[in-house]
Amino acid sequence: MFIQPSKLPGRVLAGMAVASFAAVGVALVAQHQFGVKPCPWCVLQRGVFLLVGALSLLGWLLQRSRALRQVAIVGVLLLCAAGVTAAVFQHEVASQEASCAMGLADKIVTTLNLEELWPPVFMITANCADAAAYRLVGLPYEVWSGLLFASLAGLGLWVFSKR
Repeated sequence: MFIQPSKLPGRVLAGMAVASFAAVGVALVAQHQFGVKPCPWCVLQRGVFLLVGALSLLGWLLQRSRALRQVAIVGVLLLCAAGVTAAVFQHEVASQEASCAMGLADKIVTTLNLEELWPPVFMITANCADAAAYRLVGLPYEVWSGLLFASLAGLGLWVFSKR
């Protein structure tokens, strides 16, 4: 009935993958069903969540090889740090500017050609000031995003410390 302690880190990694992909799913529902238009920083964070989910899933699949799992977790931790940084920057700086076009996030999305590769997910349709007006349960989306990145990082650190 109880979860075996040896299987818990793997299940946490699987849960982290689900949470990351679910975050992108929530963003897509908000965009396509409720008209919440994403800015460059929003789109960049979607990409980071997809990468965190993929590496978490990889870490779960590589449970038998501790070294490879640890490498995947380090990647997750670095991406979570980048995600928190992007969310904080979006909230504190970019949302205060009239336009965030051709800023760092816009350049990354454009250089990686994400809008062309997967438009329903990565198409930028708002500027940062407009996107700052959208709320989910009273908080801006980037705050939720930053909190999830921080939570995922905490879970990743916990899994990293387990044998």
